[in-house]
Amino acid sequence: MIWNPNKECMGREQMRALQSKRLQKLVQYVYHNVPFYRHKMQAMDVAPEDIKSIDDIVKLPFTTKQDLRDNYPYGLQAAPPSEIVRVHASSGTTGNPTIVGYTRKDLAVWSEVMARALTAYGVTRDDTFSVSYGYGLFTGGLGAHYGVENLGATVIPTSTGNTEKHIRLIRDLKISGIACTPSYALYLAETLDKMGLKKEDLGLRVGAFGAEPWTENMRHEIEQRLGIKGFNLYGLSEIMGPGVSYECQEQNGSHINEDHFYPEIINPETLEQLPNGEQGELVFTTLTKEGMPLLRYRTKDLCTLHDEVCACGRTSIKMGRIVGRSDDMLIIRGINVFPSQVESVILEMQEFEPQYMLVVDRVNNLDTLQVQVEVRREQFSDDIGRMLAMKKRLADRLKSVLSISADVRLMEPGSIERSQGKGKHVIDNRQLK
Repeated sequence: MIWNPNKECMGREQMRALQSKRLQKLVQYVYHNVPFYRHKMQAMDVAPEDIKSIDDIVKLPFTTKQDLRDNYPYGLQAAPPSEIVRVHASSGTTGNPTIVGYTRKDLAVWSEVMARALTAYGVTRDDTFSVSYGYGLFTGGLGAHYGVENLGATVIPTSTGNTEKHIRLIRDLKISGIACTPSYALYLAETLDKMGLKKEDLGLRVGAFGAEPWTENMRHEIEQRLGIKGFNLYGLSEIMGPGVSYECQEQNGSHINEDHFYPEIINPETLEQLPNGEQGELVFTTLTKEGMPLLRYRTKDLCTLHDEVCACGRTSIKMGRIVGRSDDMLIIRGINVFPSQVESVILEMQEFEPQYMLVVDRVNNLDTLQVQVEVRREQFSDDIGRMLAMKKRLADRLKSVLSISADVRLMEPGSIERSQGKGKHVIDNRQLK
């Protein structure tokens, strides 16, 4: 099923014409309502009249998260305060948070794109859906919540916490879908095992997972342990929240709602636009947003864009899985390392739980990488020889993938701290010295 065939299946030329029209309107809007953009464009000797089609987007300035923090709290807001009906904020840990205001139209668009995503997952009015993202300033909870309501399904605003109670609700209320982080889905599966219940006791069918990077192996792990089909849900608070892109039943890339969010891939070093199929940094322009529209926002997410026709019938461009973030990338002894690479290796090996921590340090001016990983309960043993062999297999595999050696530490089952929100997988002690 497709929620909005007119937009999701629009011909490429029609889509480009719509994007061009909306970009022209957007540039006029921000030029006259946001001093930051007006000054930026004037410094580049660019006027709104210079933007005649979507191809002219390369003439426009980029926006970064630092720009949002420098203009805290409302410096990038375009709509007057009387038109702002809701404010969300990012969960950043350094500097000022990013404050994002929404008009009524913005919230309607948000509900629309989330309904498209849920429909692509196979959710219908007959489903009962648990929204287990955090509510509040974080966009995940309310974004998914209003999408479920817009679709006409029943929403259960469970948020996070008290996972045993959550599992009982899933069972007793016959909840068929869940939206949460992949980390929380695994935590849910662990708690299910501890309660002595089986996945068949729950009857979950669909999972919408996002808010943190996850791998294909992690998808298989979640699907197998919870008995569901898991779909990627991508978004970021600066652009809108969840619903910027979504997977369909093909599960081979996420369709971007490009009538609202225009995507580009750039070289993060040269800032040059890259062709579809090449990996680089993902950039978005909010074509229809009123509260805080953004021009060419640098997400720092690294991925590729693909324009091949999808078997599901949707014609919108697709983004590949996020392989890392340009600002989360670890440079260890001159080698680029992404936590997702380590996760993929761990999930290839049946001996380990998908629970791990990377500890980076500097000893005698040399970077060190320690990989802590939990051994599955049935694999954990007092047989030292067996454990050493297991450790060596993982260390050898990591070296072949990362091109550097890692100090592998095998951890007892349940010893690594669990997360009910975004999973934390990196401790970089070099930043503390």
